[in-house]
Amino acid sequence: MHHVDYAQIFVSLLAIVNPLLGIPLFVSVTEQMPAAARHRAARSAAITVFSVLTISVVAGEFILGLFGINVMDFSIAGGILVLLMAINMLNARADGGARISADERLEASQKASVAIVPLGIPLLAGPGAISTAIIVADMSDSVMHRVILVGLCVVIGLLTYAALRAARGLSRILGITGMNIVNRIMGLLLAAVAVSFMVSGVTRLFPILATTPPPASVTQAP
Repeated sequence: MHHVDYAQIFVSLLAIVNPLLGIPLFVSVTEQMPAAARHRAARSAAITVFSVLTISVVAGEFILGLFGINVMDFSIAGGILVLLMAINMLNARADGGARISADERLEASQKASVAIVPLGIPLLAGPGAISTAIIVADMSDSVMHRVILVGLCVVIGLLTYAALRAARGLSRILGITGMNIVNRIMGLLLAAVAVSFMVSGVTRLFPILATTPPPASVTQAP
């Protein structure tokens, strides 16, 4: 794979995780925490995101195999899931479609593990991120491919940590309007990624669709 492909994969994973998506919840549930506790919460959320993505990259295909699920079928299902999330983000849904109930928010505000659940899972590293990681890991069987993907997961974890560490400042700078604009841009990127996943899955299930028909011969009149 060329470096351009990995750049596209990185943008896809970053868009689906979207660290800015967790800022409103992070600010609300850590408002009463001291600075040190907020920093620990940001670190825990980032580690959770990295761990979920890495497990999906390394062992996702094996886990699917235990349930008898083909990666090609999963590519279509994952594409549909990512497309639904993209539509929610284009409609400026604050949670990007990751449904977190009021009870979960209340429980989160009373738990020390808020950075893991529901912030790390399912808000940031949710079903869409897991599906994307499994699908891109299946693009190549080489060990180097997965090593590079794990490296990308490290970068995304670091970006998540940086965004949550600066959550209060970013929340004041961007405001609701700015956050909605960012979500819509990320949603547009995700919509394109979702279509790519679905097309890839369909063409792998039906290889005949990927074949280019020979050009029609032009016969000259005598």
